[in-house]
Amino acid sequence: MNLYNSLKRGGILFFIIALLIPPAWSLGQTTSSTVGESSSTPALSKLSAEEEEKQKLEFEIRKKNFELDGIKAAIQKNEEALTKTQGEKTSLQKELNTLRGQQSVLTKQIQQDQTSLERLGLEIKSITYDLQDIQEEVVNKRLAIQELLRIIQRSDNNGLLAILLRNNSLAESISEIKNLADLNVRLTNDIKNLKNLNTEYTGKLRNLNEKHNQVESQAFNLKNRKVILANQESQRQELLKETKNQELVYQEHLKNVYAQQEQIASEIEALDAKLRGEIDFNALPTSGKVFVWPITGGSITQGYGGTTFAKSGYRGKWHNGLDLRASLGTPILSAAGGKVIAVGDQDRYCPRGAYGKFIVVDHGNNLVTLYAHLSRQVMSVGDSVKQGQTIGYSGATGYATGPHLHFTVFAENTFKMAGSKSCGPMPQGGDLNPSKYL
Repeated sequence: MNLYNSLKRGGILFFIIALLIPPAWSLGQTTSSTVGESSSTPALSKLSAEEEEKQKLEFEIRKKNFELDGIKAAIQKNEEALTKTQGEKTSLQKELNTLRGQQSVLTKQIQQDQTSLERLGLEIKSITYDLQDIQEEVVNKRLAIQELLRIIQRSDNNGLLAILLRNNSLAESISEIKNLADLNVRLTNDIKNLKNLNTEYTGKLRNLNEKHNQVESQAFNLKNRKVILANQESQRQELLKETKNQELVYQEHLKNVYAQQEQIASEIEALDAKLRGEIDFNALPTSGKVFVWPITGGSITQGYGGTTFAKSGYRGKWHNGLDLRASLGTPILSAAGGKVIAVGDQDRYCPRGAYGKFIVVDHGNNLVTLYAHLSRQVMSVGDSVKQGQTIGYSGATGYATGPHLHFTVFAENTFKMAGSKSCGPMPQGGDLNPSKYL
């Protein structure tokens, strides 16, 4: 059997080549240029200009990474200062310093969002250049494969005997046969390389899509953090107005707040304790990874149940969820897909007394989750949410000593939004240990 027929055995060679060429772009028209033909001078100049632009992009990306490292260090320093402030004696000045410190952290986070967006723009441009290079390389590889096939086809018109007869010596015949074999090897390698280019292109395209999604998420965070920052300043001004910037007035205000917090905590515990007895455990999902953590990289600052703080801080001696560490303005994620069934702000009824701003999600699996002490909610009742979707931002509204997330899991058959004696509409239900489902 001749060489070309052995290559196209089964009639699948051209079909394989066609499959290996990415369909995501136009490959342009083929030309009759020979394999290895050198490019013209203008083309070389164009490539040099593009390479220079790529180097500039890489430099700018490294520069943005350096800027982000500096911003992260500043955020950490500000958070350490905030932690130190928390250990100070409760006073008006301490609260003002805390608010100012939180504003500083948030300002740096906004700067971080802006710089991250700038870096993402550069990365997207760099990936776009890479995709263009791959497209050009695929066109060249396709032309090379076509040229190899033409050469092999021309040689294929003569059989092995004809090659031996038309050459002046056996050495020349062997050389020609060897050249044909080398062409076959080159053809195999070119097809393999074309497949690799297709894989690389697909990976780059996926990376590009991920960068675009990150841009959307970062821009969303930036917009909402600016609103939170404005609200923090309003809160500081309101505190000064209420206390008339006088320590004695502030301390009297605190006494009223503490009395109210104790009353509300007792009511919450009484309501939840009753509803815990109504939980239908047979209807609940089995323990396991039902939920994702509602904060990326968050750590537990207070556990579930009869914690040390609950025993000293709550009359009912019970903590109905987990407290997760989070600086002001941290995105809060829905633990699973579901529907938003309640959105509220208890500070309208009892400032600093209960859950503050909260969101409740029904997950359709007999579990309901509560996200409390938020600085901002970005969902409304009736909205459908996906697992891991941002539904709000962490804060220190309601009964909170500092920014964090309070995360509660209720049995769906016990949950209700009902009026309370002390703080308006209140999320109520039989609570479960969230750790069983995380």
